[in-house]
Amino acid sequence: MSTADQTPGPDGQAPLQADKASTGRFGDRIFGGASTLSGILVIALVSLIAVFLVVQAVPALLDNSASFFTSRVWAPGGDKPAFGILEFLWTTVTSSTFAMVISVPVGVAVALFLTQYAPTWMRGPAAALVDLLAAVPSIVYGLWGLIAFAPVFKPVQGWIEDTLGWFPLFAKTGISGGTIFFIGIVLAIMVLPIVTALSREVFAQTPAAHKEGALALGATQWEMIRTAVLPFGRPGVISASMLALGRALGETIAVTFLVSALSDGSPWTWSLFNGGETFASKIANNAAEFSNPNKTGAYIAAGLVLFVLTFVVNSIARVVIERRKAFTE
Repeated sequence: MSTADQTPGPDGQAPLQADKASTGRFGDRIFGGASTLSGILVIALVSLIAVFLVVQAVPALLDNSASFFTSRVWAPGGDKPAFGILEFLWTTVTSSTFAMVISVPVGVAVALFLTQYAPTWMRGPAAALVDLLAAVPSIVYGLWGLIAFAPVFKPVQGWIEDTLGWFPLFAKTGISGGTIFFIGIVLAIMVLPIVTALSREVFAQTPAAHKEGALALGATQWEMIRTAVLPFGRPGVISASMLALGRALGETIAVTFLVSALSDGSPWTWSLFNGGETFASKIANNAAEFSNPNKTGAYIAAGLVLFVLTFVVNSIARVVIERRKAFTE
């Protein structure tokens, strides 16, 4: 062995040859290069999609004669196109937010049950049944909601309207079909396995020393969960919630099946029992109208808003998670 091979490392205790061998192997270089290339490819794809949306949407936005963000008019054809996204933005954000209000508490509760309370023989089958919801196609959820769930939900909606109709969010609208409230419940069921599965994995990784330490200090089962399990799993729950929210914002087929579109000139209302269309359902329902650049650009502009909305949601989630990690460290 040459003198260079015997040169001590920075710590003065081992030669550098072992370090070079561990990081300079052909397989390591291939894996590192493939990982780098994959990361660059994903960034490039997202950037190209954003550029495509902007390039296609800008000409239509420049020709738009209505306020894009505050108008409810949607007439992208003709010599003077006029279109706005207020109704789509309200329906999309409200139905998705309502879905998260339902799915996150239920999903976290199910994850805690499976990891902290359920007997060992039940955990595997119960987790598999919950995860099976993620394998159900969107169209099946739409058919189930339309045929099976809608008749059951109709009297519930009537009772809520009669009891809480004085509150603007639950005011009567005369619509008994695909309301925002109804869509939110179906979306909550669709995204429930995402929240449950990711939360379950995070809660299961809580260090045993943390839990045993809390119990040794006299904490009850719930106090141990509140002081050890939930703080450890909070970043994972936030990530799961944001991932589920992104799925809810972009859901197309089920919402297209269930939503009750409003007629032109219908009065505006803040009620969750109102109809409307989301960005995804509007684009899917009117894909046949992509007959000229103005119409196509209007729908692409709506898709651009949905793209930006989803990107902002995920960015906020990353910021919250990183701040939480920095605080706990």
